[in-house]
Amino acid sequence: MELKIYKDKAEVAKYFAIYLKELIRTNDKLTIALSGGSTPKVIFDYIAENFNDLDWSKVFLYWGDERCVPPTNEQSNYLMTVEHLISKIDIPKENIFRVLGEECPNEEAKRYAMVLNETLEIEHDVPQFDLVILGMGDDGHTASIFPHEINLWDAAESCVVATHPESAQKRVSITGKIINNAKQVAFLVTGASKAEKVDEIINTAEVSKNYPATLVKPTSGNLYWFLDEDAAEKIK
Repeated sequence: MELKIYKDKAEVAKYFAIYLKELIRTNDKLTIALSGGSTPKVIFDYIAENFNDLDWSKVFLYWGDERCVPPTNEQSNYLMTVEHLISKIDIPKENIFRVLGEECPNEEAKRYAMVLNETLEIEHDVPQFDLVILGMGDDGHTASIFPHEINLWDAAESCVVATHPESAQKRVSITGKIINNAKQVAFLVTGASKAEKVDEIINTAEVSKNYPATLVKPTSGNLYWFLDEDAAEKIK
C-alpha cells in the first residue's frame, strides 16, 4: 500500500492524472475500470484540458459499477464520464464498454461478466484489468459493494447486482475477485467526511473489517491511495 497525500481535491486530480498519463504512455494497451463520484469528475476535466495529446486508441474503458438507470440519466456514471472525458478526447467507440444500466440488472450483471471474460486478459483464471479506479463512501463501501452486503465481495461471479442501503436502487458492480486481480488499484478519496474511515482502514482498526474498502488487497501488491489532506487528517 502506498499513500499519496495532496493539499486538496484539485491537487489529487492533477497528480492522479499525471500517474495515469504515465501508464498510458508506457503501455501498448491499457484496460481501466472507471469509478463514478465527484473526484473522478475533477480528474476527467483535468485530463481533458491538459492531456489531449495522449494516444487514446490504446486505452479501453470499462466501469467498476453502474447505477441501473438509462445512459441519459443524470445518475449514470457513464453519462458523467461522457460529459467530462469521453466527449472531449479522441477515443474509438469500440474501446468503450459501458454497463447497460437500462437493462434487467440480473441479466446485465451476467452479460457484463461475459464482456470482461471475452475482452480482458485472463490471469489466475480471472479477467484482469491493468488499472481499477475506486472511490470510497462515507460508510466504507467501494464500487457498489456496501457494508450490509459485504458478502458480495467474495461472490463467485465477476459481476453482481447490489442494492443501495437507503434508496434501494439496484446497481451492477464488479466483485472482489476482479478488483484484487488487477495489476494496479488506485483509491481516490477526498473530503473530511472520509477521514474516520480512512484512518480505521489504513490502521486496520477492528471495526474496519465491516468495510468493503478494507478488503481491497490486490495480489499484485500495487495499491495506491490518492488522498487530500482532509481525508488523510486522522491517519496516525
